[in-house]
Amino acid sequence: MNIALRYAARSDVGLVRSNNQDSGYAGPHLLVVADGMGGHAGGDVASSIAVAALAPLDGESHGPDDALAELEQSIDHARQDLVERSVSDPELVGMGTTVTAILRAGNKLAMAHLGDSRAYLLRDGELNQATTDHTFVQHLVDTGRISADEAETHPQRNVVMRVLGDFDIDLTPDMSVREAKPGDRWLLCSDGLSGFVSHETLEQTLLDTPDVDECADRLLQLALRAGSTDNVTVVVADVVDVDALPDGGAPTTRAEIVGSAAVDRDAPSAASDSPAARAAALGAATEPDDDATDAGTSGGDGDDDVRPGRAPRRWVTVVAVALVVVGLGVAVWAGYRWTQAQYYVGVADGQVAVFRGIPESAGPVTLSTPVELTGTRVEDLPGYVVDRLETTIPAQSLVDARARADRLVAEVAADEGGQDATTGTTDAPGDTTNDEGSDSSPGPTPTVTTTGTGA
Repeated sequence: MNIALRYAARSDVGLVRSNNQDSGYAGPHLLVVADGMGGHAGGDVASSIAVAALAPLDGESHGPDDALAELEQSIDHARQDLVERSVSDPELVGMGTTVTAILRAGNKLAMAHLGDSRAYLLRDGELNQATTDHTFVQHLVDTGRISADEAETHPQRNVVMRVLGDFDIDLTPDMSVREAKPGDRWLLCSDGLSGFVSHETLEQTLLDTPDVDECADRLLQLALRAGSTDNVTVVVADVVDVDALPDGGAPTTRAEIVGSAAVDRDAPSAASDSPAARAAALGAATEPDDDATDAGTSGGDGDDDVRPGRAPRRWVTVVAVALVVVGLGVAVWAGYRWTQAQYYVGVADGQVAVFRGIPESAGPVTLSTPVELTGTRVEDLPGYVVDRLETTIPAQSLVDARARADRLVAEVAADEGGQDATTGTTDAPGDTTNDEGSDSSPGPTPTVTTTGTGA
């Protein structure tokens, strides 16, 4: 079977931002979406550097065995370029970018993923997300703290925990290999689309719009109509069997580069030269200007071929890394401060208690502290109430947490009162509805597994 891709890429600055920090690439062998971050110029540069490092992979066919390793190696090259660019231009320190990339190798697709840009696969009429967001909110979903529906409106849903950055630390991307099946449709996008258009709408649009160019245009317009406050980048690609295509249905053969990495940022660029030449153009030295450091790539050091000959700048690198560490420290402190503005009801010292923080821990650091003990003993409560406390009861504020704790105790008291009214007040043999509660012999108290409850 002769597998190929038919694809289209689009990018738009969106309704709010003054510049486009996204970059996208779509070619015969390679699909990439990168969502840059780090200020007015830094995001532009970071996403462009990622595309510049990955673009050379589109110039040749890859075997299934080496495609994954080459993709991961190119992402590491991009990380090195980010570090070196921020060293040569200290104003860019702290920049980073998400990366979601697919490299075709015959009938296999190697995928790399960092951050909260997404890859979706439409197969047999059903759309599924093929990547997992590297965000704080996704961590809360994975650990059962909040539901997927709650994650969509969570105030911290844009906090990304893993990106490709300019710090000299290896953050390994998620790597996987999938089958390239004819009839599959892939969607790669930044959160300017996925954060504003529902899964159901994405699925219906991908199903209803056969032409990849028209589909990419429609998805872009849907994001804008939904009021997207972010840059929007979309890559749509169909897997086709070349031998089964009718006349005039040839796969796409020229690359499309959009967003910050494009020469013309207002429209997709379709280069007719070789992928190697396109990569060299992306990686060429450019001086930052007032228009958000235009192509912003590898910072005057040329393309990947000159990397081994770069002179070491150790003392400058040390300073840059120190600045990044300070920045990370500030980010961690800000995250910790946010956790300490949260409240929930749980168990401490065998009592119903109000906690400040979240029932999680970061290494040796516990992120919650009991601030009030109600005096109500857990051993006196029914089993179903104990279960609720073990999983914790989230609250909006300290006042709300107090009210939830009081309400819980009141509900238990009401239930016990109802049982007394039903069974009467006589102390018949075997009567378990006395003042000691309905579970007079419940067996061992369940172990509280929630981190930081103090139970």
